[in-house]
Amino acid sequence: MAVTEQTSLPTNAYEVLKPGETYPPIIPAAAKVPELTVRSVGWGIGLCIIFTIASAYSGLKVGQVMESAIPISILAIGLARAYGRRSSVLENVIMTGIGGVAGSVVAGAIFTLPALYILKLAPHPLQTVFICLAGGCMGVLFVIPLRRYFVRDMHGLLPYPEATAITEVLVTGERGGSQAKLLLQATAIAGVYDFFVTTFSVWKEFVNFQFVPLVRTLNERARIAFSFDAVGFILGLGYVMGLRSSMILCAGGVLSNFVLVPLIWYVGHHFDFSVYPASIPISHMTALQIYRSYVRFIGVGAIATAGIFGIVKSLRIVANSFVIALRVFKKSDAVAPERTDRDIPMFAIFFGVLASAIGVGVFLGLLSVSWTALAIGLALTLVFSFFFTSVAANAIATTARNPVSGMTMLTIIISSVVLLRFGLSGTTGMFFVMAIAGMVCTALSVSGQAITDFKTGYWIGSTPAAQEKIKFFGVIAAAIAASLTIVMLARGFQFGEAALGDLRPVLPSPQASIMKALVESLMSHQPVAYALFGVGAMIAIMLEMLGQPSLLFALGMYLPLELNTPALVGGVLSHFVNKKSTSAGGEQGRSMRERGVIIASGLMAGGALGGVFGAALRLLPKYREDMIRTPFFANEPISQSVSAILFIGLCVYVWMGATKKEKVI
Repeated sequence: MAVTEQTSLPTNAYEVLKPGETYPPIIPAAAKVPELTVRSVGWGIGLCIIFTIASAYSGLKVGQVMESAIPISILAIGLARAYGRRSSVLENVIMTGIGGVAGSVVAGAIFTLPALYILKLAPHPLQTVFICLAGGCMGVLFVIPLRRYFVRDMHGLLPYPEATAITEVLVTGERGGSQAKLLLQATAIAGVYDFFVTTFSVWKEFVNFQFVPLVRTLNERARIAFSFDAVGFILGLGYVMGLRSSMILCAGGVLSNFVLVPLIWYVGHHFDFSVYPASIPISHMTALQIYRSYVRFIGVGAIATAGIFGIVKSLRIVANSFVIALRVFKKSDAVAPERTDRDIPMFAIFFGVLASAIGVGVFLGLLSVSWTALAIGLALTLVFSFFFTSVAANAIATTARNPVSGMTMLTIIISSVVLLRFGLSGTTGMFFVMAIAGMVCTALSVSGQAITDFKTGYWIGSTPAAQEKIKFFGVIAAAIAASLTIVMLARGFQFGEAALGDLRPVLPSPQASIMKALVESLMSHQPVAYALFGVGAMIAIMLEMLGQPSLLFALGMYLPLELNTPALVGGVLSHFVNKKSTSAGGEQGRSMRERGVIIASGLMAGGALGGVFGAALRLLPKYREDMIRTPFFANEPISQSVSAILFIGLCVYVWMGATKKEKVI
């Protein structure tokens, strides 16, 4: 069948479908377009390995994992023109899908594996590879049954910011014309803007207005602190999320930073002794320290409870997936789903999970633990991996942010508490728990990236089964590359802090250092802050009783306030652009909405590229933030004011670019 050429996404791509309405992808289900080819798979694996190695090093050095999916989607557009037969948009989706696995596997690896070296447990290279490989495979396997629910059934209800950016890059780049120029323009502006503000000392990235006497007094006397990350990436993210989602996200941040932090300060600032889990008295804490020591755990409890509600809501769709799979085996009802809704066979998923479970069981069994500890460890790994898959998918679909650190911390806490009751402790217990955490962390990270890829494919018209198969290629390539990179770095560097007498340079490994401290304290029989988790759980339950999206609110509680506030600005911009487009109506109104999304996607793409370039530059030995330094950088009033003015300039650019009276062809 010949492909009916479409120059843009259908009008209902981002809208809730009316009863009986279906979404028609750009590439129809009956169309035959090159998809799984040597070109797409080969480039995807190659780019996956390159970004994995770079991301692993940058993550250990500066705590920043390089974004891979959006830059690779841009590279795919350029590579498509390098061949006699121009690559199809479906081939570009495959390339992006494989390469995008890099960042997700690296996130799982650098959060946990370096902790084993800091603890002097010296894992074997094959052990590090297996932890990443098993976690990545489970993340893909567990998210496939949820695809229909999150991608098709929730169409228009979840904003999918990152998937929107990737899709707009691929579609706009494919058709060229004025819209492609607009996308490139926004990408270039955000790329340059975010690169300089996050890499050099030109102006302040974070605006907190502490130079204003009233704001400073509120911080000093009540620990009420405002913060704002003035970068283009988050502005675009908030625009795609929309007003309602960004408001709920920011509301969680308001509760954490303007209610809970001041409340804890008010109750505890008279004490001259520390209150667990903090190690210093509340009276000596800043607002940020109170947030990290207490409120963040409340956010973790809220996320976990909201995740349970999410799983319950998706059970019906999971069951329907199994029903569809069973029907295929019946000769009387052997009508397979159409190409754009066809997953890999359910029995293949079942055997994949079974093989993963056996592999994890053998791996944990080789750690010389009792049969009871082995059974519990295997159960914890499988349950947490499946449970957090739903949490990650929902989080990525709403905010493009995956609560990897919070869920990994929860895994370590629960696993340690449970296994301690069965006599597992000491160095063996630490290795055992960190191995579980590594697999779970990688699983939830990979599943979040996978749901982004599936949504991109849904909008464009990819074959889900093809996307699902190639995910395993990406997992294998990234698991080997990330693990061996960490093993090699461990020989030439120290992770965490410098040890006495060790002259090797240090890679700070901030996330792994936190996990190491957590598992070490728990395996030393320190108490668990159940009350904080319980408060978070009750907040999530109340939100569900009110009919509000508890996970989105919980993510706002957990994420730093500086990420929530600029997202709200983007959501407000989106609201007013859409309001003006509705007033304009017709083709002009549709053009405004489309241009707004393209500009926001460009800001996300440019911000991601700027972050990649900045992270790469930081790897150079001679790099210093003051290589480019403005005379006013250290002057807080001037530097922060410049940052705020330039961010307002970005907002004006989005508004003018979206509402410009120009008909899109």
